[in-house]
Amino acid sequence: MKAADVMTTNIVTVRPEASVRAVAETLLKHGISAVPVVDGEGRPLGVISEGDLMPRNEKAREARRDWWLQILSEGDAVHPDYLQFLKSDHRTAAQIMVSPVLTVDESVSLAEIADMLFENNIKRVPVLRDGRIVGIVSRADLLKTIAGPGHLRGRDPVHDDGSALPMASDKLEALSQKHKAAAPPPHDPAADEVSASAFQALRVEHEQHEEEQRREAKRIADEKHHRQASQMLASHLTDEAWEHMMHNARATAKKGEEEHLLLRFPAELCSDHGRAVNAPDPEWPSTLRGMAADIYLRWKAELRPHGFSLQARVVDFPDGIPGDIGLYLSWGKHDDVAH
Repeated sequence: MKAADVMTTNIVTVRPEASVRAVAETLLKHGISAVPVVDGEGRPLGVISEGDLMPRNEKAREARRDWWLQILSEGDAVHPDYLQFLKSDHRTAAQIMVSPVLTVDESVSLAEIADMLFENNIKRVPVLRDGRIVGIVSRADLLKTIAGPGHLRGRDPVHDDGSALPMASDKLEALSQKHKAAAPPPHDPAADEVSASAFQALRVEHEQHEEEQRREAKRIADEKHHRQASQMLASHLTDEAWEHMMHNARATAKKGEEEHLLLRFPAELCSDHGRAVNAPDPEWPSTLRGMAADIYLRWKAELRPHGFSLQARVVDFPDGIPGDIGLYLSWGKHDDVAH
């Protein structure tokens, strides 16, 4: 079976110029946890998940992290209270989306899609026809193939003996197991004990649970960073993406600002993992790779002659080392910029 046989065709998308608040409202309205960003012809430019709506300001993120982790738990739609917070966020979908986005052709087999979901630790993948998005295949869609032929769109459960179904791969079976709810633990009478030592044990248990959550969140974030760096390393800046960047930069200037974030990317995309940018070393442009290098070359050829500067800054330091790096287009005066 192919992607076209099981994909969801009722697609919800947003445009790159959509505000963060509009994206959040779209997720809430449709009860989904991620949405593709497409251009005017339906070509995918990126994808935005609930986690991408988190504030970029470090202090704001730290102050709200524990609460938002509960609100934005896996599989849940955006909480209405979060929309109130987003009122002050003036970023656009193009600025927060993860790009490039992994896609498949409608003729790709389900086993190949299962492999892609597992290898990249993602929940869904857009399906393309002639470069335009026509559907989405999610883990749930794949699980329906395991549940039986009666769940598949366009199949006749009466006359179909299931022989046309491909053998489910190990990864499809693993997907099924992953979605089965774990049985609740048996009741422990000691949990009802009323004593200082029992309460202290509960506190320790809570701290251990929080530490496990922090480690898991870090693991997921590290995997996402590595995956994003690999995608950006293999991708190149298109004319359309560049035009969107310039459109957003112009909008930023109209708001009275002197610089605009063109691209935020993992430090892994630099050949030295961001050390030259952090120093700062005037040779930092030579460490850029992939899409970041394309943006630098485009700026050098088209914007530098007109007085624009380009600045690279480390925007966060997880565990004390460079995490994400931002490329900022400037029409004001800044130090440590490429001229």
